[in-house]
Amino acid sequence: MKHRMQTDGTQVRLVRAQRRLESAVAGVLGAVRFNEPLKEYTSFHIGGPADVLAEPVDVEDVARLTKQTYEQALPLFVLGGTNVLVRDKGIRGVVVSLAKLRAIKEEPGSVLYAEGGVGMPTLIGHAIRRSLAGLEWAAGIPGTVAGCVVMNAGTRLGEMKDSVKAVRIVSPKGELIHCPAESIDFRYRRATLPPGVVVGVWLQLRAGVRSDIEQIVKDYLRYRRDTQPLTLPSAGCVFKNPLNDSAGRVVEAAGFKGTSVGDARVSTRHANFIVNQGHASAADVLSLIKKVRSRIARKMGIKLELELKIVGEA
Repeated sequence: MKHRMQTDGTQVRLVRAQRRLESAVAGVLGAVRFNEPLKEYTSFHIGGPADVLAEPVDVEDVARLTKQTYEQALPLFVLGGTNVLVRDKGIRGVVVSLAKLRAIKEEPGSVLYAEGGVGMPTLIGHAIRRSLAGLEWAAGIPGTVAGCVVMNAGTRLGEMKDSVKAVRIVSPKGELIHCPAESIDFRYRRATLPPGVVVGVWLQLRAGVRSDIEQIVKDYLRYRRDTQPLTLPSAGCVFKNPLNDSAGRVVEAAGFKGTSVGDARVSTRHANFIVNQGHASAADVLSLIKKVRSRIARKMGIKLELELKIVGEA
C-alpha cells in the first residue's frame, strides 16, 4: 500500500509538472517541442533533452513565453552561444531558441540593429556588403548575436563590447528593457545584464572600404582554419587564458594534445579545444576537463578557469 501511495504521488507530481510546462508555452506562435534532444542545437553536438523547447516567431512571442514561464516559476534557458556544454540528462524547464528572430535593420550613423537570433556570419556579411567596418574581429564565430553579447565573445582582434551600442532585453515579466552599452559590465567572456532574454542589439560600426574589410575577414578566417579544429564539433575554447599566458600553450606543455576520454578528445591542432569525434557524451567531456585541470594544477601550479559554460543535469 505504501509503495502504491508513493507511485500515485509521483504520477500526480509528473502530471502537475507537465501542466505547468504546457501553461508556460500556451499561445506561443512558434514551434514547441516536448522532451526535445538538444544535441542538434549545440555546436558540440552533445546534450540531453529539454523538457520543452520553444522557438518564438518574434519579440512579442518571446515576451509571452518569458512572462508565462515566470508565472509558472519554471527555469528558462536561452540557446545561442556556442561555448556551451549541455549535460547528458538535459535541461529542466523551458529552453528557448531565437532562430526565428533574424531581422537586420540599418539606422543612421553606421548603426545596425540585429535581432537576437541573427548568426554572426550573416551579420558580418551584411556589414561587408554595406562597407561597414567594426565586426572583423568576429570572423569565424558561429554563434548568434544574443549569445555573443551574453558571453562577450571575442578573438585576438577584439570582442563584442567594442561594437555594442545598446541591447534590447525582454524581462522575465515580459517587459521590454533598453540597456545602453555604458550600463553593461562587460568583462572577459561575460557580460552582466539585467535578467531576461536578449532579443536585439544595436551595433555601432563605421564607414569603411569594402575590399579592405573583406581582406581582414579573409585573412582571419584563414588564420582560424590553420590553427583551430573547425572540421569537428566543438564548443570553442574550453579554458580562459591565464594571466600573461595562453591556455592552449599550458595544456599543450602538459602533454595533453590528443588525449581522449571516450569520443571527447583534446585537439591536436589547438590544445584549448576539445572536439567530439562522433559520439562523445557530456560525461566524456567533463571527465577529460577534470583530468586536464587536476594534472595541470598539481604539476604546474596553474588553476585553469572554464570559459566553457556547463548547463543541465548530469
